[in-house]
Amino acid sequence: MQENKIEKYIKVVLENMPTDWLHLTTHRLDIYDEKLAKNQFLNHFETLFQSNNAEASALHQLPTAYDYIRLGHPLSCVLEWAIAHINHQKPENIISFSSQTMPILAILRKNLLENKNTQILYTDEIPDFFDAEILKNVYDYKFDVIKIDQVADIAKFNGSTILLSNHDDISSFDIHSNIDFLINLTTHLGSVLLINGEQNENYISDIQHVRRRETIAMTPSNALIALQYLIEKASFKSNNSTIEADKKSVLKSIKEITGTTLKPLVASSGLSIQYPIMMGLIHDAQENHAGKAIKFIVPPNCYGGTNDQARRVAACLDHVEIVDLPVDGDNEMVQSIENILAKIAHDDAVPYIIAEIPTNPRVEVPNLIDLKNTLRKKRTTANGEMAIDPVFILDQTFCPNIHFLGKGEILSTIRTISYASGSKFPSGGKCTAGYCVGNDKTASLMEKIEIHLQLCDNEATHHQMAILAKQLPSMNQRIHDAYKNTREFVNFIGETLPAAKINFVSEELAAQEITPSVFSLDLPTKGNTDAEKETYKRALNLKLINLMIAEIPDESKFCVSYGQLNGCYWTIPATSTQGTTKEGDKDYIVRASLSPNMDLELHKKVFLKFVEGI
Repeated sequence: MQENKIEKYIKVVLENMPTDWLHLTTHRLDIYDEKLAKNQFLNHFETLFQSNNAEASALHQLPTAYDYIRLGHPLSCVLEWAIAHINHQKPENIISFSSQTMPILAILRKNLLENKNTQILYTDEIPDFFDAEILKNVYDYKFDVIKIDQVADIAKFNGSTILLSNHDDISSFDIHSNIDFLINLTTHLGSVLLINGEQNENYISDIQHVRRRETIAMTPSNALIALQYLIEKASFKSNNSTIEADKKSVLKSIKEITGTTLKPLVASSGLSIQYPIMMGLIHDAQENHAGKAIKFIVPPNCYGGTNDQARRVAACLDHVEIVDLPVDGDNEMVQSIENILAKIAHDDAVPYIIAEIPTNPRVEVPNLIDLKNTLRKKRTTANGEMAIDPVFILDQTFCPNIHFLGKGEILSTIRTISYASGSKFPSGGKCTAGYCVGNDKTASLMEKIEIHLQLCDNEATHHQMAILAKQLPSMNQRIHDAYKNTREFVNFIGETLPAAKINFVSEELAAQEITPSVFSLDLPTKGNTDAEKETYKRALNLKLINLMIAEIPDESKFCVSYGQLNGCYWTIPATSTQGTTKEGDKDYIVRASLSPNMDLELHKKVFLKFVEGI
């Protein structure tokens, strides 16, 4: 009876849902409470369900479910809520993934850190890409894989028991008291995890963190298919008639855009590609530099997801360490790299550098000639032997159009891998997929990265590939047009409020085609003490953003995105993109990102109004 009521309600919800539920990749931070996140959305949704209210106006008023669609979104929340009710579980005990592998890896990670045994059971078959040897030897996970005949025969185990199933009905689980985690695998959609029993609820936040940093939730389009299945009980239809053509088009576009020749790799998000980059490089180091320490050199104030993921990888492996790379303010990237590489060479360790160009949020670009010379410099160990040359991992999200890696380009002679978040310019904000490319010196490294991308089942979905195939061909023109708007707005701000410090690329860098469309703004402040000045500036930041949103609601949003097709997005990095960054490294400044299509004159007018009011 309850199941039938849920199915009828969801049917109406899907008919009346806001289009943003399916198409947005980021949400307005001014209507988002991070401490409540999914719970707030589902609590309100549950209230609507109890009153049988699925009107479009009511659904539109629901609070934001998570800040970023890769962590979760309205449709994945509704799917998890429905599956939970059908199975008499709490909604937080159901977690959907775009990947079939990552829920397993999330459990294995926690058990590794807690020194707990794990057994993975299956009745039908285990995915081909689940490579137990690599997971044990590279990730250091400890587990046994066992095929069973009957779920009813599962005995109590001293540790965690995971059951893998290939159900046509993604909401159907063979719940048994001796099973801790049940995972339903669906080739075209991903997977759904059920956390069984109160004794396992302490896993929830850790598993959510894996979904936030190393993979993504089931995508909106696939969550919609799964919900439609719940209503209609029909077979999943894989509409992949164009997948091969789309993939071919995407890979061709990426090669042309980056000027590279090796096969690009496309993942479900920027962090979904960064994770196999890290694990692939660790795998390569273990094979070619066995027994040597691995050092990932990472700016402490770079994008919070990058920072957090890198430290999470290091936390699992004794031979991997994070080294802070100061790049902003009084610190210069090249000199910092020189100092660190000299120390790592002395210690005979393996150096991997992760850096953003331009940096976020200060939009700084190092001297590229000096960078090249520093990276290719020959160094020796304490014993006088040749030190291991670094691999430069370049986050090129802010300027994906620059040819850093192609033949004859600035980083063509140093082992360099470049990656970009696809939720920015590549897709114009329409999907989260990300990609990476390598120069000709990284062929063997790219092969390792592909192994780990497939192992994690983090490749871009069919729908994501279709979006990229449509959006990538126009990307460079959009970057050009958005930069023009940004340069004009930055110049206007400089004339109107000369006391503000603007962080943006110089005209000289722009002439070299380094043309981002994001800038950050240190607003002028006042006060008798440093604390008073900081408090005043933080309030002024919000005053500016709130005025822009109030005066231009159709274009200005309090949002973290970049490379969008329309409008202007505003954020404060310290409270958004640097969410997991150490407090002392956070930037309480305004960051704005402009699009190629916006009312620039209106934005100037409103900014002038702001200046006149301070």
